[in-house]
Amino acid sequence: MKTFPMFLQMSGRRVVIAGGGEQAAQKTRLILKTEAEIHLLADTLDEELAALAREGKIAQRRGPISAEAFADTALVFVATGCPGADAALHALAKAASATVNVVDQPHLCDAITPSIVDRDPVVVAIGTEGTAPFLARQIKTRMEQLLEPRLGDLAALAGRLRGAAAARLAQRQRRDLWRWVFNETPRHTHARGAQREAAQLIKSAIQTGEFGATSDGSVALVGAGPGSKDLITLRGVQRLQEADVIFYDRLVDPDVLELARRDAERVFVGKAPGCHSWPQDKITSMLVSAARRGKRVVRLKSGDPGIFARSCEELSALEDACIPVEIVPGVTAACGAAAASGAPLTERHAIDTLVLTTGHLSDGHRVPDCVKHLQPGTCVSLYMAVSAAASIADHLRNHPNVDRISITIAAKAQTEDQTIATCTPETLTATLEHHNIIDAATIFLRLRKTIEETQNAPDLNATPKLDVRHVQVI
Repeated sequence: MKTFPMFLQMSGRRVVIAGGGEQAAQKTRLILKTEAEIHLLADTLDEELAALAREGKIAQRRGPISAEAFADTALVFVATGCPGADAALHALAKAASATVNVVDQPHLCDAITPSIVDRDPVVVAIGTEGTAPFLARQIKTRMEQLLEPRLGDLAALAGRLRGAAAARLAQRQRRDLWRWVFNETPRHTHARGAQREAAQLIKSAIQTGEFGATSDGSVALVGAGPGSKDLITLRGVQRLQEADVIFYDRLVDPDVLELARRDAERVFVGKAPGCHSWPQDKITSMLVSAARRGKRVVRLKSGDPGIFARSCEELSALEDACIPVEIVPGVTAACGAAAASGAPLTERHAIDTLVLTTGHLSDGHRVPDCVKHLQPGTCVSLYMAVSAAASIADHLRNHPNVDRISITIAAKAQTEDQTIATCTPETLTATLEHHNIIDAATIFLRLRKTIEETQNAPDLNATPKLDVRHVQVI
């Protein structure tokens, strides 16, 4: 980042705006939202600013301007509309060591004014470092739609009640309380205009400690998606933000963890092929132990937790321990890899069967039966099959339709280091060696139907014809 986002304390501090026209008025409107003291340096003010001066909301200073006028300020805006005057005033302000924003001249700015979504005291600031103002406004529009107009009032109410909550509730209960307030009934109630009802709900919850939350631990098996962090689902992000402890795998993008609560404990259980530093039974026992201590646990897995992720063992242990468990689906590796390669997993008239399978079973690498008996119209997505590639290639060479089998390899898909390669059964192992693909790859085998095979296929949706020769009327 070339700029660092930060919120400045403005209460009682001086903000100087040099200028008296529309540019100065725009900055004045912005700073009037704060509790700062606003001083305008201009001999004449436009009608809007003059009215504010008469009402005592801003102070006007006339006459020559020196560096002293910019001393002891929180922020300075130079907004005369004249490039020459702006440059001269910028020099004076910098002589006073002020933090300066010169309107429409980014190269003279110490601070850049962001696009702002105002739900005071909730404030969202959006910046693009001056590169794409339109994009900033576009994001602002979306945020305006996302955040209900009364959200700031609810946040202010929560702020006033934080002391009462701290006095009556333990830390874990407080976290559950605010999660309930901003995720569930109080927020919905407040948003529809029933502020008093929402306030009473929160106050009652603080007094009784009852608000639909539980102090018992729980576990969420969350799919992080393949590769890039923006492929995790919104529900997955929510569970990360609620978690007390996160157990994550080797293939999970580290950036995904930035979406979690800052104070959540992170435990790396880096399972790698042939090097299981954390055996599965140890991981499972740790999940159970953490949940029994009342922790909200996230087991973060690459891809989807329900596909080749050994979730059944963890689910079984958690259910045996009577621990609440949730599965949060994710984008599986096959979908991510296919998207990265630019090829869909199915094709109308050509591929109507999709098989997800693995080349690495509990007793070692082997060729799945679906590969040995690959049928026209089938796409086989092979997980963890690089080590079995030589055997797979041998079987495919003896396939009656070997010349029609196409192969796509997607290694480290959806990351900056992804590799996409295509080959034939004859060149599969050589292609893997050429690209130095030894791990984290999905191999797709496609055997498309020919036009004749499509035409000769039985129509399963057709209405059966009645053979009247075998109908007996009784």
